[in-house]
Amino acid sequence: MQIIDWIVLIGTLMFIVLYGSWKTRKSKNVEEYIRGGSEAKWWTIGLSVMATQASAITFLSTPGQAFHSGMGFVQFYFGLPIAMVVICMVFIPLYHKLKVYTAYEYLETRFDLKTRTLTAILFLIQRGLGAGITIFAPAIILSAVLGWDLTILNIVIGILVIIYTVSGGTKAVSVTQKQQMAVIFTGMFIAFFLIISYLPQGITFTKALDIAGASGKMKILDFSFDLSNRYTVWTGIIGGTFLMLSYFGTDQSQVQRYLSGKSIKESQLGLLFNGLLKVPMQFFILLVGVMVFVFYQFNPTPINFNPAAKVAVQNSEFAAEYTDLENQLSELQKTKELEIGKYIKNADHASQNSKSIKSNIKALNDTDQKIRTKAKGIIKKVDNTVETNDKDYVFIHFILNNLPRGLIGLLLAVILSAAMSSTASELNALASTTAIDLYKRNVKTEKDEKHYVNASKLFTLLWGVLAIFVACFANLFDNLIQLVNIIGSIFYGNVLGIFLLAFFIKYVRSDATFIAAIITQVIVIFGWYFDWMPYLWLNLFGCVLVMTIAIGVQLINELISESKKI
Repeated sequence: MQIIDWIVLIGTLMFIVLYGSWKTRKSKNVEEYIRGGSEAKWWTIGLSVMATQASAITFLSTPGQAFHSGMGFVQFYFGLPIAMVVICMVFIPLYHKLKVYTAYEYLETRFDLKTRTLTAILFLIQRGLGAGITIFAPAIILSAVLGWDLTILNIVIGILVIIYTVSGGTKAVSVTQKQQMAVIFTGMFIAFFLIISYLPQGITFTKALDIAGASGKMKILDFSFDLSNRYTVWTGIIGGTFLMLSYFGTDQSQVQRYLSGKSIKESQLGLLFNGLLKVPMQFFILLVGVMVFVFYQFNPTPINFNPAAKVAVQNSEFAAEYTDLENQLSELQKTKELEIGKYIKNADHASQNSKSIKSNIKALNDTDQKIRTKAKGIIKKVDNTVETNDKDYVFIHFILNNLPRGLIGLLLAVILSAAMSSTASELNALASTTAIDLYKRNVKTEKDEKHYVNASKLFTLLWGVLAIFVACFANLFDNLIQLVNIIGSIFYGNVLGIFLLAFFIKYVRSDATFIAAIITQVIVIFGWYFDWMPYLWLNLFGCVLVMTIAIGVQLINELISESKKI
């Protein structure tokens, strides 16, 4: 990184932090601090909702996901527009009518305190872990690639977020997220057009798509019912809908974004805006990853994108074997480039000759994967603590090795801005839930507004420190964006089922719901641990299970009650 990159990076981040702190420094009561004074316009809500979901993991992992597996991951988001419509029709009117500060307040009205408390605790567990991961994700990758100290990076990101989130609460989060989304969109569009410009002369965007298609990267829709396949149209529409319903409808980090709306209409428009824009946004980010793949068909690529892998092997007895694999990959690259050239020159891609060339390209890509898999095996022999799954390192490798000065700083600002926006929403929601659902509800003496504002600020600080602690002791998973969604899927189905019972099945009482929620959470954790199904289906499974058990327990309770009367 050059001086100009540091100026762009530090200047962007400091502007966001200082602007957010200054703009929202006068929150005096709980209404202003937690609900932002209920003044947010629909576009602020929409961008804030989007920024909360689009963490740094989105901009680091998603291009790498597309680089390795193609565009199929976009199916994960197919249920989001459906969920947005349902939430606008059912959840938002109810929350606004009751004038709640958190989603879980409603559950005490419908059930009782213990059900409200249990649901709030389930949220705090999964979101507390999630906050740590949203800090850890960019920190571990930037530290590995740039050589920055991981612990210091975790602490710096955490402290920057804590400063403006503590000072201004919900309004600070919403205000800064508008700036962060502007930085994010600007950076990603610049990166996309630069990748296209870096392709060899004569390789237009259309031809780049042809190359990606020939390499199997443009398959978007999978209508199979194979449960071993994580991403299909059905997992996206069914499992994804239940995940998004729970996330946007019952997760306080999102609920708090639209509770700050000026009216029901503003909140609904904000969510519908998110529903319309989110899928195209994810499609675009995946397309960036596919274009990076095409770029590396014409440029040298490391055998493993994690720089720590090569360092580990170079000083080992397997160095010569690893170098031999690198040479094989280099020769394969030349052969692939020739075959791609033939494919591009052949205008009729439906011809037998084109099909034969396409088959050759696919075979070469398969060989490419085998070479990389062998390299991973060597890395594991040398040091099994080195992360061999390099999906999360692909995009940052491209940024640092190919973008011009100044833009490197901007793209790093994109990644860190996304980390800060997601983490700020999470800390804000964790503090609100702790203050309103646990602390305020159990305080026996009457306290004034200032006391609860100060309590919320203290809880924000404490959750921020805990998130930094989790980040410092976390480990890189198979793919970071999947890890966040897995954690959510373990808890979200159960929580959504509790809310659906509250909304629609009036004869189910609190005791039955409470017992069902505990049993369901245990079963879902077992189901995830023993890999009963793809994790997205856990959302549907948990939701249906808690509702079924609750109805069953309620019927048993009524039968017992009736038998006692007799």
